[in-house]
Amino acid sequence: MSDKKNAKSMSIIVTKGSLDWAYPPFIIGTTAAAMGLDVTMFFTFYGLGLLKKKLDLQVTPLGNAAMEMPLMGGHMAMPNAVAMIPGVDKAATVMMKNLIKKKGVASIEDLRETAIESDIRMIACQMTLDLFEYKREDLIDGHELGGAATYIEAASQSDINLFI
Repeated sequence: MSDKKNAKSMSIIVTKGSLDWAYPPFIIGTTAAAMGLDVTMFFTFYGLGLLKKKLDLQVTPLGNAAMEMPLMGGHMAMPNAVAMIPGVDKAATVMMKNLIKKKGVASIEDLRETAIESDIRMIACQMTLDLFEYKREDLIDGHELGGAATYIEAASQSDINLFI
């Protein structure tokens, strides 16, 4: 965290590692940092994958009944029944990646770099690293290792705590 006197702070627990769930913590975190908040992001369980050097993120339409994708001037709903059909997740991923590119939205890799440049404290969960048998060298530079106690210490001093 920075030394700014009376700076507001935010902590975010990042638990999901799919393409559609990668954007909220990075967008909120980098925006908060740009607004002068001290930000801590704790990457645990599937969220830890967002710190891997090589990303191959996919959309998860199954379990997201509210998901709609723009299509031919309207919106196509991605109900759970359709999402269970083989190949729908790949099609939804292609559609989402095309939409991201078309709308000029930053990539997750770019947002991660912005987080590092913004001095966001990114903590990789040591227990998750061990559990899923990742090595520290599998992850990008710019993070620290810590556990629940490390996160709780930061969260207990934060003005805003988010679970994403």
